[in-house]
Amino acid sequence: MTRNRQDVFNDLLVLRCQGGDTAALETLARAWHPSMLRHAFRLTGERDAAAEIAQDAWLAIVRGLGRLNDPAVFRGWAYRIVANKSRDWIRRRQARRRLTDRVEREPRPAAADDTDDREAAIRRLRAALETLPDDRRALLSMHYLEGMGVREIALALSIPPGTVKSRLFHARRQLKALTR
Repeated sequence: MTRNRQDVFNDLLVLRCQGGDTAALETLARAWHPSMLRHAFRLTGERDAAAEIAQDAWLAIVRGLGRLNDPAVFRGWAYRIVANKSRDWIRRRQARRRLTDRVEREPRPAAADDTDDREAAIRRLRAALETLPDDRRALLSMHYLEGMGVREIALALSIPPGTVKSRLFHARRQLKALTR
């Protein structure tokens, strides 16, 4: 696994945080919060929920950072925390929906003009992504949008790397079929 300067810098930040350096924690949070927010949004589809989830995840990260043995796995570990917090939020929302027996949906903005082929293709891709199951959509997002490798995704999802590869294959195939 090749590591770049940013990876080494993040490792150093994690180590400094574990040593009690609050400035390092602020730097780490500033660097990682936007990615965690995007990940939570992809899992929930709700901006307000994503903000709440990311905040809850940071609390869990701060509490558990001292137990993280390898700073190189921080990203996967943090993403797993966000995924778990998102799963909890989704369960709570589903329970509320069953209780109130109504579905709450945010209005979607109207589609832009279809004159540009590229914009139309992007809209088709986004629509296809939204029809994928949450786990496949999250997997594709982690790999393509966040640039996470198979091992990092495996860590984040607590599954073997071979399973990640298989699920990526099937998610790509399903997405391709949906965009034809």
